[in-house]
Amino acid sequence: MRIAAMAAGGIGGYYGARLAAAGHDVYFIARGAHREAIEKTGLLLERPEGNIHIRKSNVTDDPNKVGPVDIVLFGVKLWDTERAAEMTRPMVGPNTRVLPMQNGIDSYERISPIVGVENTVAGVTYVATTIARPGVIRQDGTFQSIICGRIDGRPDPQLQAFADAAKAAGIEISISDNIQRDRWHKYIFLTATSGCTAVTRTTMGPILADPDMRRMFYNIMRETLKVGQAKGVAIEDSYIDQRMEFADKSVPANMKASMANDLDRGNRLELDWLAGTVSRLGKELNVPTPVNDTIYAALKPYRMGKR
Repeated sequence: MRIAAMAAGGIGGYYGARLAAAGHDVYFIARGAHREAIEKTGLLLERPEGNIHIRKSNVTDDPNKVGPVDIVLFGVKLWDTERAAEMTRPMVGPNTRVLPMQNGIDSYERISPIVGVENTVAGVTYVATTIARPGVIRQDGTFQSIICGRIDGRPDPQLQAFADAAKAAGIEISISDNIQRDRWHKYIFLTATSGCTAVTRTTMGPILADPDMRRMFYNIMRETLKVGQAKGVAIEDSYIDQRMEFADKSVPANMKASMANDLDRGNRLELDWLAGTVSRLGKELNVPTPVNDTIYAALKPYRMGKR
């Protein structure tokens, strides 16, 4: 398959490298030092199960040079969504599927008017990755999965073909007939990991081990779940306990959410689309969100980047 990683950050770089290693024609969209490093020495994926080095990588900062592809793995930062979607348009043909794998809860709604409703599906991913240095993606822990599907739940042969290719490449992937619920499942967990690791400046191990920080983690998820339920999404209350069990068993002790890594580096934060959106929706729907409110307020001075 012809696949574009838009862009080759932690998410796009990780899945793009896995698919390139399986023999697919992957084009990595990158810029600056990251692009230069990939162009010079290839893309290195550091992971616990063994490194993958794509020595000859198709990398460019100009999507016009790529042309239409089968799948666009769309994983840019949330504030860059509309601009990146416009840049993606030259890679979208009649049978292309653009698969958002961003944080937040509204990627499909923001992307589909730009690249086309028929061309856009919805998706989430669970994987802990970061750009360790230019040309290098590091995975923390071994869990990784993609859940995707059409927003209306109907079958999609093009998306199914990609899922089959991804499975053959060793990627955990499933097609959902209720992707709205699955998007909120991811959002509930992400608001908690991002909020906790950023506001405490520590990793998930100490957070889960300490009763007070653990309670904060739990309460963030609980608030976000209640907001989702108020919006009409069918989410069982028991989902929070399932996520706590997942965190205890599967989340690496040294894991930080991407927003916490951005905070450490003085980069711009996705705060407005995470705790900020929960806080805003809570007010609109009359759902109390005191923990998310506090996290948003505490991190607000750093939202545009500050070293």
